[in-house]
Amino acid sequence: MVSKRVNNMNHRERILAAIHHQPVDRIPTDIWATGEVWDKLRTHFRVGSVIEIYDELDIDGIMGITPPYIGPVVRREGDYHENEWGMGYRIQAYGTGAYDEQVRHPLAAAETIADLEAYPWPSPDWYDYGALPDLARKYPDRAIECGYTAVFYYHNLLRGLEQSLMDPLLRPEFTRCLIQHLSDFFNEYHRRCFEATRGLVHVTQVTDDWGSQYGLLTSKKVFDEFYRTATQCAIDLAKAYVIHVFHHDDGDMRPLLPTLVDMGIDILNPVQWRCGNWDLAAIKAQFGGRICFHSAVDNQETLPFGTPDDVRHEVKWLLETLGSDRTGFIIGPCHNLQPVTPVENILALYEAAREYGSSG
Repeated sequence: MVSKRVNNMNHRERILAAIHHQPVDRIPTDIWATGEVWDKLRTHFRVGSVIEIYDELDIDGIMGITPPYIGPVVRREGDYHENEWGMGYRIQAYGTGAYDEQVRHPLAAAETIADLEAYPWPSPDWYDYGALPDLARKYPDRAIECGYTAVFYYHNLLRGLEQSLMDPLLRPEFTRCLIQHLSDFFNEYHRRCFEATRGLVHVTQVTDDWGSQYGLLTSKKVFDEFYRTATQCAIDLAKAYVIHVFHHDDGDMRPLLPTLVDMGIDILNPVQWRCGNWDLAAIKAQFGGRICFHSAVDNQETLPFGTPDDVRHEVKWLLETLGSDRTGFIIGPCHNLQPVTPVENILALYEAAREYGSSG
């Protein structure tokens, strides 16, 4: 029998209870979406803000905050822009939607450790950490996320995917130096974030995209030799501030999951079960007592191309597997809802989550 207290949870309490594997009045929900989808939902509900869409769909959500950038002016020319890392982007339209696509990898031509030392690495001084408490207090009944450590992904962004995959094999010392620079920046940046937000932040991302459609992008040996120490350092920093570690990892990353669980991740996002051959009941049985699963509604076929009934059926199945113990699961799309996804399917996701995910 569910207690009265459990029946009166707010959004933050529901999310945190699921992360802690405690009873919830219903399985909590979250959402990620492209700008075009947010626009469609604003039109559908006749509202002006994203948080109003959360309220219309009764989504619990984890709200992200980040310290404002106050560093040197970055380059902007027409449709081209760079960030503080020197990564360059242009908007690329695809008919149904548009994305910022990377067109400049600032360390693509680097060959030596001297080249890495000459690179203008961003400084943790370039951010206004003092703004974070007020940003967190904008969401008094929501779980708050702050921070994003992604050492492998930033290696990709700095060097280009092909170069970054070859670096550990062809340039091991170069790779270690690059990773150490990234780790040093991330650790100091996040230490300042966590110091500024003590008691206000519940979740931080220590994340990377290791999975492809089938299997890992690189070997577990490469992860252990080059990336594990920096990843563990970021996890340990979060734990020192009593902050839950949210690990986003697209695709078929199953071979790395036992290692990441042992390293201390608390939340796995997403469970992209169409990538590879996931046995969700077995994954829940093996890891469900140690991590919370976040998001698993398929974004490759079901949400964009299925019917509302297909969506409802999948939500029910996910709740019966990943949410089989009625906790340790936060349901949502397995990545950003895409512009080709019908609004009716989005509505069906959250209606089914409420219907099938309630405890009583």
